[in-house]
Parts: sequence; C-alpha cells; structure tokens
Amino acid sequence: MRPPGWLRVPALLIAAAAVTVWAVPGSAAVSPAQRETATQRPAAPAAPADTSCDPTASLRPAGPPRVTRGSFMAKIRARGYLIAGVDQSTFHFGYLNPLDGNIEGFDIDMVHAVAAAIFGNPNKVQFKAISDLQRIPEVRSGAVDIVAHTMTINCERLQQVDFSTVYFDAGQRVLVETNSPARGLSDLGGKRVCATKGSTSIANIGAAPSHPIPVAVPFWTDCLVKLQQGDVAAISTDDSILSGLAAQDPWTKIVGPRFTSEPYGLAISQQHPDFVRFVNAVLQRLRTGGQWAASYARWVGTPVPAPPPARYKA
Repeated sequence: MRPPGWLRVPALLIAAAAVTVWAVPGSAAVSPAQRETATQRPAAPAAPADTSCDPTASLRPAGPPRVTRGSFMAKIRARGYLIAGVDQSTFHFGYLNPLDGNIEGFDIDMVHAVAAAIFGNPNKVQFKAISDLQRIPEVRSGAVDIVAHTMTINCERLQQVDFSTVYFDAGQRVLVETNSPARGLSDLGGKRVCATKGSTSIANIGAAPSHPIPVAVPFWTDCLVKLQQGDVAAISTDDSILSGLAAQDPWTKIVGPRFTSEPYGLAISQQHPDFVRFVNAVLQRLRTGGQWAASYARWVGTPVPAPPPARYKA
C-alpha cells in the first residue's frame, strides 16, 4: 500500500515540463511541443471499429533502402536532417533522459535507423516532441517527416496518413494501485479511468461494456500523477506503455489480459509513398540483421520474441 500522503511525481514528467528545447548531440535544435490543456470530461462512446481494410499491410520496398534522385529521401538529405515527431514522456519507448538530456527508447531507435539509411549518420535527426493528439496533424501538415510514437495502425487512421509495416505488437491492459481489487476493465464500471487524448485507448475505455468513465489528458505521465493523487482508479492503454509507468511507481501493478491488438507503425504522409517503401526496407533490415532484437532486449526486456513479420499490399 502506498504510504499515507505519499506522492512521487515521475522524473520523466519533471523533465518534460522543465525542458523546452532539446536535441540529440549532432542533430538540429528541436521545436518545443505545445502542451495542451487537460480535460476531465468523459469521452464520447467510440463508434464501431472500421474493419474495411487490412491495417497491417504496407507498401512493398523497392529493394534495399536507397536515396534516389528526386525522391523525398533526397529532399530530406538536402535539408541535412530528418524531422521526427516523437514522445518524450513514455519510458522505454520515447522519453527524455533527465541524466543526459537525450531522447531515447525503442521508438527512437527506429528513427535513428531511418536517419542512418539516409545520411550514414543515425544522429542526423531533429526530434519534435508531440502529444498523441498531434500525431496525425503534424504528419499531414508536413511539420514532421515521420512519427514514431507508440502509434497503433488502424483503418480510420489510414484514411489520413500512411504507415510502415508493423514494428511492434502491443495490446491494451489496465494499470491500478497495488491495493486495488480490480482485475481488469470489467471491474471498473462507474470508475474514472485515464488515457491520453487522441489515443485508441481512450476510445476503447469509452466503448467498454462495464461503462468506466474515461478521463482524457495530454500525456501518459499525467495519467500516472492522477492515479497517484487518487483522481482516477486506473490507467488503461497498451501494455508497452503501462510497463514504463509501472517501472516508475512501485505501488502500481498491471492487471488483466490484453483485450485489444495494437500494432505499431511509423506514420508518414500519404504524399510520400516512396518514403514509406524506403522505411519498410529499413525495418526489414532491422528484423533480419539483429538490430530489432537488440533494441527490444535493451528497452523492453528478455526473452526477445520474433519481430512482427512484414506484410505488404503492393
């Protein structure tokens, strides 16, 4: 049980709040992310999921990753750096390390691999910290070249952006305090359950038959603070994200089985299919060359599963 009056503000949240401009050594300066105003209003129930497409099938690579004349990759190379929209507060996947000021994690490794394929230098990246809600608008506007942000591929999102092949498989579960009797979302009817705005998780909470009350915030660390303060009874999102939150607070636990499938892809503008094919070639090289497994072991842990197989539609 959490000691009376105990509250530990996560180190990652402190870092995210204090830092406005940051960069990986050797990269360009980073534009500050606009922190949105949190809302505690319940989200509307989600509409039935769109199953009109095969969300995990992406464009087939045209051979190994090559920067060809006139391609979007050539434009990125001419600029001098890749612009990537990332998270800076999801431990293990995309977070600002408060000890050295670097952005790191599994998602960040994917971005470095793309930069290395374009420039021969993995640090030629400008990272832009964005919220879940900003991911699609940033890609569509051209403000970023790519988004690596624990982003689930689904048919609704594919109407607005393109995705790479799946580079990580996750599933939604529930995080509660260690003294909670809840064993899953079905035990949280009428209780306040936190997730981020713009995530598939908040919609899934709103659609749950047990009728929990969704509480939407900008960042996952906001959810952890609300759980610590007793403002919500649980957090529900991908187990990959929950494991990072649980690692920051020993008075929490992940409960229940996965009740959704959340395949992660790198989001890219629909205007750049050549870049989608290029990124898919990079991901395939990571799968077969051992880099994917090494990244998984470093950030997620062992044993290391086989990487998600690539599926192509054309």
